[in-house]
Amino acid sequence: MIFRTLPPFGGDQRAVAEIVRGIMDGKTNNTGTVTLNTGNATTTTITDARIGVESKIILIPYSANAYVSGLPFGSFYDVNDQTAASTTASYAVTLSNTDLSNNVYISNSSRINVRAAGKYNLQFSVQFANADTQIHDADLWLRKNGTDLANSNSQFSIPNSHGGTDGHLIAALNLFVDLAANDYVELIWAATSTQVRLEYIGPQSSPTRPATPSVILTMQHISDGPLIYVSSVTNGSATITHYPNSTSNMTYGYVVVG
Repeated sequence: MIFRTLPPFGGDQRAVAEIVRGIMDGKTNNTGTVTLNTGNATTTTITDARIGVESKIILIPYSANAYVSGLPFGSFYDVNDQTAASTTASYAVTLSNTDLSNNVYISNSSRINVRAAGKYNLQFSVQFANADTQIHDADLWLRKNGTDLANSNSQFSIPNSHGGTDGHLIAALNLFVDLAANDYVELIWAATSTQVRLEYIGPQSSPTRPATPSVILTMQHISDGPLIYVSSVTNGSATITHYPNSTSNMTYGYVVVG
């Protein structure tokens, strides 16, 4: 939309009044749209002659894809038993199913990847089972980009089997973790007995109950910092810096001020 303007040397009183009234109603010529580059691009350029070196650019989500991109999250679970072959080894907790996901995703069965940098809240619940008649311990901790995260371990004592029924315990925690774009974390476990496992329990009856995943894990972006921002401005253009984008139709409206 191009709104009426005045010629360089002004106009008659009626034209001035009409245009000033339009400005007061928000009808200005300093808006546009930009669609983010794809192919995991991390910058996009706005080319607009109205931009000057002192301009401020306000970005507004303009498409559905652009709106949800500001809310990275993931919800995952596993529907398999997971076992420990050795008491002297550690194992990555696997996640076979994605419930909900936006810019947080699973790779290599166990890696929780993020496309946007920031602080994340990771929450999990793990269904432990113990088939032995003795109580055994299990540990759970975080590994970031292949390296154990300091002070992230928790130890749980898994009840022994009783009356022919395996002992069960839910291990549940949440942790905050600082991640860069394309970092990943894994939940790692170990046990003092091979009789301890992460157990999937199918749907049950009398009463009817849904299945019990062996693992439920969620990850949510919680930092206050922007995921997309104007990083530089020159005469006639502005550079937008953003998370590595692979989604089409990520369109933003923008307003040039100054």
